[in-house]
Amino acid sequence: MFDRRMEKLADVLIGHSTALKPGEVVYIEAFDIPAEMVELLVDRTYKAGAIPLVSQKSSRVLRKLYMGCDEATMSLYGEVELLKMKRAAAYIGMRGSYNITESSDVPAERMAHYKEQWWGPVHINWRVPKTRWVVLRWPTPSMAQLAEMSTEAFEDFYFDTCCLDYDRMSKAMDPLVDLMKRTDRVRIVAPGTDLSFSIKGIPVIKCDGGLNIPDGEVFTAPVKDSVNGTISYNTKTLYDGKVFTDIKLTFKDGKLTKALSSNTDAMNRIFDTDEGARYVGEFAIGVNPFVTRPMLDTLFDEKIAGSIHFTPGNSYDMAFNGNRSKVHWDIVLIQTKEWGGGELYFDDVLVRKDGMFVLGELKGLNPENLK
Repeated sequence: MFDRRMEKLADVLIGHSTALKPGEVVYIEAFDIPAEMVELLVDRTYKAGAIPLVSQKSSRVLRKLYMGCDEATMSLYGEVELLKMKRAAAYIGMRGSYNITESSDVPAERMAHYKEQWWGPVHINWRVPKTRWVVLRWPTPSMAQLAEMSTEAFEDFYFDTCCLDYDRMSKAMDPLVDLMKRTDRVRIVAPGTDLSFSIKGIPVIKCDGGLNIPDGEVFTAPVKDSVNGTISYNTKTLYDGKVFTDIKLTFKDGKLTKALSSNTDAMNRIFDTDEGARYVGEFAIGVNPFVTRPMLDTLFDEKIAGSIHFTPGNSYDMAFNGNRSKVHWDIVLIQTKEWGGGELYFDDVLVRKDGMFVLGELKGLNPENLK
């Protein structure tokens, strides 16, 4: 079914997020997405003078592939997907979600084949560092249910969130980027949380609609061996089709030494995937004013205004902290009053309290100034 707001979203993706230029190839990978949306992306690509390379996939079919695959099968798929990715200057990945737990019964060893032979070589090693990429979800009744909203209300929320004024947000992010570049020590305080680490010398990236949609975060990474203390996350999180709650992680000199949750055994199996899974690859601050509560979808939850996410596993680039892992698990802590409050300190200076920035140069990132 065609929705006029799809046109605005297509304009954001082609004109802002990937900024396609004449003659460039964009790889459009659509998972359970309405044909009308894919058609609009193709139209906008041609209007930009660029070349669309389209792949339409089904989560149910992919589950069947994973269930029966061996290493050689996934290696073949990875080889073909890598060839397509190497031809592209830009990538748009759109994912529908009729069932968020579609892959929950795929055996761990089969998912490992996928991650090692397909996801890792194609996306981690090539797409992320070597293309202009943007990824986003598509609003479905399943997502509306997770958000505890009606389908219509969720669609309104989705398009408001995804099509906000990213140029305005980008300018408001600049003072935070500058401050983080000058910062050495970070401290996060919240109920059950007192965590400290250094970000000295680590690059700082603003996410202003150029990587994820919806967007709205500024991220860096901790110095690998600098993390000490405990963090208690107050949101649900989904990993490999399994839902985890009540997550509490304790670090010593950068390494995750104790991990508890609603499913502690399963969580620790994930953290035992490789050595890098027990170190942290990302620290980020969420600022999207339309995202105010979690909905069990990482692309939305990690952008929650007043939140941070502290990510065990892979760092996006060796220029950050050098941590490498097959795991990259964005887990969110919300620090607004409604979620228990908290403070964020840079070099012992209070930067944000109860989810609201208190420094004058950063107040442009508070929700009332971004809507």
